[in-house]
Amino acid sequence: QVQLVESGGGLVQAGGSLRLSCAASGSIRGINTMGWYRQVPGKQRELVATITGNGIANVADSVKGRFTISRDNAKNTVYLQMNSLKPEDTAVYYCNADMRTSYGGSYWPKWGQGTQVTVSS
Repeated sequence: QVQLVESGGGLVQAGGSLRLSCAASGSIRGINTMGWYRQVPGKQRELVATITGNGIANVADSVKGRFTISRDNAKNTVYLQMNSLKPEDTAVYYCNADMRTSYGGSYWPKWGQGTQVTVSS
């Protein structure tokens, strides 16, 4: 069974920093794009940043210049460094990864359970 486990969320003051981590574990035979999304109550989940297997990043305009996505392929882990946090960054942050469990098989998206980030003003 494959799972994504997030960590690093919490409460921080505006202007502060947090680093989220998401580790994939289980019977994994390949990971393509990994990414972070966020959601606040009553709104749709939105993309924050994604990164391909060879390190090409895509970052939402709302966080560009403040958030950095990276990954360690040897550890099947993706990170989100969040600096200069604003109250509007408050949300549940979800990790996502396209993974396969057999060589030659299809890649399927998998979601983590989410981690709360709260930025106080």
